[in-house]
Amino acid sequence: MKRLALAILSTLCACSSANKVEAVKSGSLSPGLSMSQDIHPSEIQVDTRVDDTLRVSDAQGREMLIMKAVKDENGEMVASDYISPAVVSARFRNVAERHGKVDLRFDVSVPGAMVESFWQLRLQPVLKVSGESTALEPIFITGEQYRKAQLRGYQRYERFLQSIVSDTTIFIRSGQLEIFLKRNLPQIYALKRDSSYVSDEAFASIYGVTEREAVEHYTDSFRLRLNNRRKGMTGKMYARYVKAPIVKDGLRLDSVITSVNGDIVYHYVQTIPVGPGVRKAEISLSGGVFEEDREVCGIPRTKPLTFYISSLSTLVDPVDRYLLKITERRVEANTACYIEFAEGSAQVDASLGNNAFEMERIAGTLEDLLGSGEFDMDSIVVGASCSPEGTWAFNKGLSQQRSEAVCSYYSGMRSRNGIHVDFIPRAIPEDWDLFREMVSADSSLTREQKESISASWAIADPDARERALSKEPLYKHLREKIYPHLRVVRFNFYMHRRGMVKDTVHTTVPDTMYMRGVQAIRDRDYKTAVTILRPYGDLNTAVAYCALDYNASAMSVLENLPGGPKVDYMKAIIHARNGEDRLAVESYLRACEADPSFVHRGNLDPEISGLKNKYDIIAKL
Repeated sequence: MKRLALAILSTLCACSSANKVEAVKSGSLSPGLSMSQDIHPSEIQVDTRVDDTLRVSDAQGREMLIMKAVKDENGEMVASDYISPAVVSARFRNVAERHGKVDLRFDVSVPGAMVESFWQLRLQPVLKVSGESTALEPIFITGEQYRKAQLRGYQRYERFLQSIVSDTTIFIRSGQLEIFLKRNLPQIYALKRDSSYVSDEAFASIYGVTEREAVEHYTDSFRLRLNNRRKGMTGKMYARYVKAPIVKDGLRLDSVITSVNGDIVYHYVQTIPVGPGVRKAEISLSGGVFEEDREVCGIPRTKPLTFYISSLSTLVDPVDRYLLKITERRVEANTACYIEFAEGSAQVDASLGNNAFEMERIAGTLEDLLGSGEFDMDSIVVGASCSPEGTWAFNKGLSQQRSEAVCSYYSGMRSRNGIHVDFIPRAIPEDWDLFREMVSADSSLTREQKESISASWAIADPDARERALSKEPLYKHLREKIYPHLRVVRFNFYMHRRGMVKDTVHTTVPDTMYMRGVQAIRDRDYKTAVTILRPYGDLNTAVAYCALDYNASAMSVLENLPGGPKVDYMKAIIHARNGEDRLAVESYLRACEADPSFVHRGNLDPEISGLKNKYDIIAKL
């Protein structure tokens, strides 16, 4: 009789499961994907401890009360008690981007009728953004008997692992080996209590066999092969016993259900980065019903939930900024080259030191400037300087000769396109200004050494100054490391812009740096935007600050701006974040009065929508 009852019960359960499978396939029994139409409490960033009635002032300074109220048939506002509405499911929601990210909140519900003790429901949420789909962390709903079967599989696999012997020395018939050695080879048996090390080669030379061969001879090879075979079967046995592994990584929820009567609701929160141009995201749900390692049936994909993404970046002011650009007719450019000369010589020698490279570089610069279609060359001043060795009078003559020699070297480039360019030699006997700069920048000199050198600045006569330096202990360092860099040839190019008549022209050009900052807001790269826009202190600067929750900085900027709907709306957001409901509502009402589009915009930002829901502001607008 008992067997008959069990058979009937088993048949009924099988029929019930089969009916559920058909219901899942047809979609009449399926998990739900929904989101509350009401704003989630964590999205409302206002102080909820204040009363539901506010005394505020409108744009004309008139006071009014904002409370939970409705209009009667005469159009008068009357207070009204209310009952909290039931949560209404919706297929879309407006979500706010903050810090370049949004939180997508939705509920995954599984009806109790869909749960079977021997089943596991594997639910896979899928995110779709900008045409690309991404699988989110799955949700598993596991029946009680399914989990027990999983655990039994792990237990059977664990017993198999315990049957594998890790210490293979137990397969050696040590007793037989010891008796054999004691009876037949007592000299080998004596090694049992000999602590000295005997190598395998020495063992073989004495007794004719190696230690390894002796061990293999007295090893139970059958049991050893059987054990090794088990080692090689671990993967196969895991697949045999653990048919449905318990997933731990990359899983959002694995809930074990012991009762088939209760519905399950899981509140899923997924944070995603939001790049430029992303306006919406969709969440859909699919999955499958599994019994052990096989899929009984698939769960049809649900209709997607749509999240429309709002961002403070849309409040950016598309104003164009311009800079005043002053263009001078006359242009001056300069460069220097280090041409080495033999001591006391003014002859240009391209083979000396690095002269060939330096002179070729200057020739290339001259070629570029003379061939430019934008400038006409007026003159080139070539100045040559000497290091302080020798007298000032000698160095003056030597520097003049060297500058003339360089001008002569480039004489072949004097004329171009019918225009003659003058090379003007200039003598710089000793460049003491450059000497001071190099001493100051020399990291190998101590502060005391630099102060000792600085004492020579008071000597007006350059020859006497040089003699004073020559008596310093560090004079060798000066001659070897600094003096060579004072023997330099400088080129000053004096040009004018071709076709330009006026000496100065003032024009306005777009401020490209400001445009980069505005674009950074649109790209939601708010840190870059703040860095660029901070000096401007305008509405876009406030938007960048506000997007990063730098509320005090944003308010400081807004208070210095002339009023306007965007300014008032931004103030409303910041006041709401600070829990200043009255100021937030006043600012919001002024923004809506000046620009009615902010009535709808207030639904998109959680700071404002929280206030609208709290004080029923929609009825007053």
